[in-house]
Amino acid sequence: MTLYLIGLGLNDEKDITIKGLEAIKNCDYIYLESYTSLLLNTSIEKLEKLYGKKIIIADRELVEKKSDEILDNATQNNVAFLVVGDVFSATTHTDLFLRAKEKNIDIKIIHNTSILTAVGDVGLELYKYGKTTSMPYFEKGFEPETPYDVIKQNKSNGLHTLVLLDIKPDRKMTVYEAISQLLQIQEKRTEKIFTSDLMIVGCARLGSDNFTIKYGKVQELQNNDFGKPLHCLIVPGKLHFMEEDMLGLWK
Repeated sequence: MTLYLIGLGLNDEKDITIKGLEAIKNCDYIYLESYTSLLLNTSIEKLEKLYGKKIIIADRELVEKKSDEILDNATQNNVAFLVVGDVFSATTHTDLFLRAKEKNIDIKIIHNTSILTAVGDVGLELYKYGKTTSMPYFEKGFEPETPYDVIKQNKSNGLHTLVLLDIKPDRKMTVYEAISQLLQIQEKRTEKIFTSDLMIVGCARLGSDNFTIKYGKVQELQNNDFGKPLHCLIVPGKLHFMEEDMLGLWK
């Protein structure tokens, strides 16, 4: 019996690989991880129609605290664990992999496109990205400055920074919200890292046909409507002339 970890890509039900689809059709249980990301232009019903299988929604609690349900099924059956993007884009999935190894479960990994590669559309060289960071929604007593610190560190090394934006069941963070929070952090700091005249890139729906990429000053992009989610931010580091030419397309 096998646990299949399958990447779904970023856009819709058609982004799955042929290998991934064949594996799903041979599985008895299909789990869809539902909290680290979401497909942009599809529905559970469309996925089930394509797969010919019933999908079990795997929320954070099931994957992180009750993963034995998934693993126990995989000791007796073929089980598919579906991940939006690529399999190991989130550390949660590494934990599931390790737990399966501990139980001597056979594992097969089927990769796909993730946001970490789809940002190639922007035109910045992928190997010049530094540490990726996430911007959570601020709450009372919880206003982490980690994204600011990561941008600062990457810029000091001439590297680009990808800032992934928070996803909640009832809301998805926008470029505007992310910029507003980073400016709040800037007001508290003595360094001038994320200022209103910093040149940044705002992205929306990368991996889909109707993606949006805009390059401009913080104060300019803050006033732009990027449309439907998912959004992300990029703070460029030191630019090669070809990167400058590519960014010029998005001004």
